[in-house]
Amino acid sequence: MKKYTSFVLLLFTFLASAQTLRLEDIMKGNEFIGHQPDNHRWSIDGQTVLFDWNPNNEIGNSSYFWNATLKTPQKVTTSNPIYDLDFMVAQKEYDVVYYTNQGVLYSYTKSTKKTKKVIQLADRINSVERSTNADVIFFQQNRNVYQFNTKDFSIVQLTNFKPGKENKASKEEDSFLKNQQKELFQFVRDEEAASKWYEEKSKNRKEKFPKEIFYDKSSLEQIKASPDGKFVTFRLSDYPNQASTNVENFITADGFTRQERARAKVSVDNFSKHKFGIFNVAKDTTYYVSFSNLTGIKEAPKYYQEYENLKDKSDYETAVVMMSPVYSPDGKNAVLEIRSQDNKHRWIVQLDLISGKILELDHQHDVAWIGGPGIPGYSFGGGTLAFIDNSTFYFQSEATGFSHLYTYNLETKKKESLTNGNWEVREVKLSNDKKSFYITTTTTHPGNRSFYKLDITSKKMTGILTNDGNYEVELSPDEKTLLVRYSYKNKPWELYVGTNKPNSELKQITFSTTPEFKKYNWKTPEVITFKAEDGTNVYARLYQPKVENKNKAAVIFVHGAGYLQNAHNYWSTYHREYMFHNMLTDLGYTVLDIDYRASDGYGRDFRTGIYRHMGGKDLSDQLDGKNYLVQNLGIDADRVGIYGGSYGGFITLMALLTEPGEFKAGAALRSVTDWAHYNHGYTSNILNFPETDPEAYKKSSPIYFANNLQDKLLMLHGMVDDNVQFQDIVRLTQRFIELGKKDWDLAVFPVEAHGFTETYSWIDEYRRILDLFNENLLQK
Repeated sequence: MKKYTSFVLLLFTFLASAQTLRLEDIMKGNEFIGHQPDNHRWSIDGQTVLFDWNPNNEIGNSSYFWNATLKTPQKVTTSNPIYDLDFMVAQKEYDVVYYTNQGVLYSYTKSTKKTKKVIQLADRINSVERSTNADVIFFQQNRNVYQFNTKDFSIVQLTNFKPGKENKASKEEDSFLKNQQKELFQFVRDEEAASKWYEEKSKNRKEKFPKEIFYDKSSLEQIKASPDGKFVTFRLSDYPNQASTNVENFITADGFTRQERARAKVSVDNFSKHKFGIFNVAKDTTYYVSFSNLTGIKEAPKYYQEYENLKDKSDYETAVVMMSPVYSPDGKNAVLEIRSQDNKHRWIVQLDLISGKILELDHQHDVAWIGGPGIPGYSFGGGTLAFIDNSTFYFQSEATGFSHLYTYNLETKKKESLTNGNWEVREVKLSNDKKSFYITTTTTHPGNRSFYKLDITSKKMTGILTNDGNYEVELSPDEKTLLVRYSYKNKPWELYVGTNKPNSELKQITFSTTPEFKKYNWKTPEVITFKAEDGTNVYARLYQPKVENKNKAAVIFVHGAGYLQNAHNYWSTYHREYMFHNMLTDLGYTVLDIDYRASDGYGRDFRTGIYRHMGGKDLSDQLDGKNYLVQNLGIDADRVGIYGGSYGGFITLMALLTEPGEFKAGAALRSVTDWAHYNHGYTSNILNFPETDPEAYKKSSPIYFANNLQDKLLMLHGMVDDNVQFQDIVRLTQRFIELGKKDWDLAVFPVEAHGFTETYSWIDEYRRILDLFNENLLQK
């Protein structure tokens, strides 16, 4: 032990003058790096750039602006929202645009640059939409849709949604008494006749008001008027009353613990019920759309065949959830997306508002789960779906194995691919003239985000920004100028402006990095590929030490989120880990950061490679990465460690518990230990449901393999984690105790949730990780 201690002291003494990185600095994160700009956008007139920034290291971000007359960005000092383009995107063709701010309806006239308060009431106004009539807009108030004529200032309520049930008086119980009273008393008969006479007379004078639509205890969602104002669509949703989990806060201001409710756990019982309704304004009637004839909706999942109690199930019909309709510019055509809640189907249908019938246009099915960029589902919001003209809409699909851009013509029923290849379309924006798309892609490399202009007719792609790195582009309203947020592997995000043309010269307008950050010569990790055991190319970031410092020890880092990319050519969201890896290489370690199976950016097959077995190919990719280090870079096979957080913590646990002896030491941060205890949306995509596919959960959960622990394990977890909850690590800890395991430690962080926020917690966490590797991987 004395020999080892002397070695470490000599090593640190030697490196003290060679590098200046300290955990106390790099674990400050952006406080040390410099806060980078975010949420970049254009003002309505296209003359001013706006973004969120914190160059002075204040508590939070503030809004800043820049234009050609300024040398440096300035802080926005007015709360006037006319600076922002967000509310105006769907109103580009109008001189007068409408928006809400704090529940008040405003108008802004572009030609005069004047703002006007239009309607201010106690009840907030929201969800402004344009009509096919330029003088008419729709807005919502108290869950109802109103039609507002901006010329004559008339307002008409289109819907009359009401919570609770319709009050239908029962006639059964009092029919005898009522009849008896009428038989016995002339007074009662006269009163009833008078009441009927006045009721009939008032009908002729009464203003027409929409019939009440009662939604009882359902959630009223996705209310949307058709552009002509003749129909209003809506969704009624019933969500199950699943038992929530609880998170206990131990460090509080009053000295008492505080319990907070958190998410439910994954379960087949989490299926919700949805009804898609149409209200016909003219006819004052409501009807509901049937989706029961969609292709594949009654086909049981393939994995059912592996279970005796499920394989002969004949009454299967998957629950679905539907999005709001998307309308053509003239408002005459409507399409919408439907997603199955077993995650395996996605449909695009045309909706006939008059009849309430649908016509299926596109069906995507996946044995695993539907996903990918631009496709609605977990992590992707509503996806890409919009009209080019009155008959053609565009969308994204993984039909080829990679997410590409398609069009569909409602008149010819022709579906056409605009892009193709073994790369992905990441972002899509239709040009002002509707003849081109501006798209962000991975054409040059899976780890790049390049910017192109795509001509719709010829399908020709013209590269505008295609160098290595990530270009997050916002076009000015006239599409002449690019506002670009750009970063590279060792260069954090900054903002630039340039002309909208190929290979445009970009002018930097923000300078965010601190003098302290710039003192260090940050490494540019090489993005390499190696072959997995099944022949798949796996991408990884490789950090190598100087030859004279190399100690033949290696650390493999496992990124979190599962579906996330980190072996790319731009600034990582794991910036603390990036700096830590620089520190490790200064100490002689080789570091490999792998985009294992299921990582983002590599297409459908790569994404679904972990279906029904988390800790399968995603773990074998780590082992193949280790073999690459040993066979090609001279790393000692007995001196390799592994660490990661969240999903990375889970993989670390699976590595030590299902492949004992492969890794000398591992650090598992905020790790999932049992997938049946994680959230529904994420887990059910990959492992189905614990009630219907229990074997998938058993082979994917580290807690079932606790008896195999033999290598050094360090677990670290925040006690108020409402994502991967503290209970998860406590349950595994109890297993280790009951099994008499000794080679593990647990460090808890009382005030931290899933993503740590306090610098002192980060320092403590990574000091423990560094000590773990130094004590177990360095030559003794």
